[in-house]
Amino acid sequence: QVRLVESGGGLVQAGGSLRLSCEASGSTFSTVIMGWYRQAPGKHRELVAHISSGGTTNYADSVKGRFTISRDNAKNTLYLQMSSLKPEDTAVYYCNALSRVAAGYDYWGQGTQVTVST
Repeated sequence: QVRLVESGGGLVQAGGSLRLSCEASGSTFSTVIMGWYRQAPGKHRELVAHISSGGTTNYADSVKGRFTISRDNAKNTLYLQMSSLKPEDTAVYYCNALSRVAAGYDYWGQGTQVTVST
């Protein structure tokens, strides 16, 4: 069992910045794909960004150039640096841990609210 705990959400004005963190339990953090997803009211959960165990990153088009995903394997922590925030970035942000080799290894955090005001 892996526990993921997000932090760093809050209220920010448009154009501002926030950094989200996701701390993972266990010893497998460095071996799995880590991702950030978000879900706005009335919408489906969508991928924001993910990062492979080797550091390869992928971003949704809507956040490219504004958000940066990173990981610190020594601290079992995933980060999402968000800049130039827009009201449409308002959502609950979730951390995900996924293994493509270990069946059933797909864990989610409880989410952290990000609200961007105009």
